[in-house]
Amino acid sequence: MNRVRISIFAVVVVLVGFVAFGLCSRPRVQEATSAGFSAARVVEDIKVISQNHHSVAHPEARAQVRNYLVDRLNGLGADTVVQFEYKDLTGPENKHVVYTFDATNILATFSAPQPSGSTLLLVAHYDSRYSQPMPKQDTVWSYGAADDGYGVGVILESVAQALKYRSEWKQSVKVLFTDAEEVGMKGMKAMWERDRAQFEDVGLMINLEARGPFGPALLFETSPGNERLMELYSQTADYPFTYSLTTVVYSFMPNFTDFTIVKDDIPGLNFSTIADINHYHTDLDNFGNINPKSIQHYGAQITPLMQRYLTDSSYSDVASLKAESDTVNFTIPLLGLFNFSKGKYALINIITFVLFALCFVLEMVRGRLQVAKTLREALIAPLAAIGALAVGELVAFVCGAAAGAKFKPFGIMQGIAFDNEVMIASVAVMTVVAVALYARARQKATQSASSSIRATAVGAAAAKFATNRLYGALTVMFLFSALLLVALGENLMFFIPLFAATAAMILYRTTTLKLWLLLAVAVILLHCLSFLYALTMALTIGAFGAIMMLLLLDLFVILPLADLYLSK
Repeated sequence: MNRVRISIFAVVVVLVGFVAFGLCSRPRVQEATSAGFSAARVVEDIKVISQNHHSVAHPEARAQVRNYLVDRLNGLGADTVVQFEYKDLTGPENKHVVYTFDATNILATFSAPQPSGSTLLLVAHYDSRYSQPMPKQDTVWSYGAADDGYGVGVILESVAQALKYRSEWKQSVKVLFTDAEEVGMKGMKAMWERDRAQFEDVGLMINLEARGPFGPALLFETSPGNERLMELYSQTADYPFTYSLTTVVYSFMPNFTDFTIVKDDIPGLNFSTIADINHYHTDLDNFGNINPKSIQHYGAQITPLMQRYLTDSSYSDVASLKAESDTVNFTIPLLGLFNFSKGKYALINIITFVLFALCFVLEMVRGRLQVAKTLREALIAPLAAIGALAVGELVAFVCGAAAGAKFKPFGIMQGIAFDNEVMIASVAVMTVVAVALYARARQKATQSASSSIRATAVGAAAAKFATNRLYGALTVMFLFSALLLVALGENLMFFIPLFAATAAMILYRTTTLKLWLLLAVAVILLHCLSFLYALTMALTIGAFGAIMMLLLLDLFVILPLADLYLSK
């Protein structure tokens, strides 16, 4: 193998790892002296909000937080700050502990100089989580530093930034801090049922949540018919981070937010951090564990979006962001946000499928692959992936047993303090094993050529082995992409490796430049590392088998591409 290319490959892989996990793909934290959105200023609000537990079981502490927020909104210069009180509510539903409480929502209005009739509504809840039993622990209570101190603090800072150009506003701003979200969105439900007039002028809602204190701020859900919403987001948000697939995944999860109540009627965007489940709704959600970098990421996406919406008269119609169709979108760190109409995305898929089929035929005609061997590889890949799935779920089971946590296959598992370390170690071991097995199979495939008097015979045999492996894996990616495209309209976890590898092979065969192969590896890694990280944090170790399965399928594509790039 070429030593220079080995060095380049190693450097690229390391850099890709850093970028995929946040280096250069998330904003720097701005200090309190910054003129722009500052996570440091948000931290000061969170410090006050999270001093004590303030759940529905802590009415006095909750009132202190509420009074602080009313003072902050008045201090920002709100035209009106109104409290909506709803008496004698109960919750949570279907839980062993039921609380009776009064919920008080805070609604502040900041009017445009000449209101257009359309309003931006910013929503976060100010109550913290009620009691939560944990494995091998006493019942714990959250301090609400992230959930939802992040949302409340980010909204206050975002409004402060928007007020700097208030003279340019064409639309007004409402801030809604809801109560009793943690016990079944009772504050939002009551307001939607009893005071719906407060929502009649809302043309865009932005809801801010936090499912853990760190990681990127993910746009994880939109209202149905998001075509115009995503156009606004894609054109304005800095450091965008979203996958339309997460809306599909989220619909199957037992989590709901205030946005759930209104999303079928009001165009909206729902943001949240998604790491780490062990900090979520527990006493670890405290001021000492907040992450300013995650907070800054909310602001980087939201503040420019707010500025466009508030100052552009094309959004003066309250229905301006409603549409009939959804888009397919995904983010690849460094490369940015890709947003397609469903028709365009389907067309791109079809073109890629055709090009892959042509490449397959041409490689076969030119003797670079053997159909029987390629199809055998295509059978091995999914079988190995099923094995990886079983191993991943076994790891989850063992971790649950060790921590005293209930094993939930493909479900949310909480209370395993060492789950991240175990998952990282398991992924590392699987990668090493996959590389070792690939190297062993490659050596076996080239043994017969090693006795040849032709110096190029071994290289040719190795290239043919890598090509058979690659097209076998891509055949699997092709089949899974086609099936998911028909079933869900979403297939990025299989389509992106297929697209990148097919494009690279076409360019490599036509130019003989191996750089294309390296670029394909980089794109696939950027995608799979960031996407699988987000998926892992969202689904937790209970779904680790699915993560292992998807990663192994990616490795089945990456390893032969790397082999073709590194070989002489």
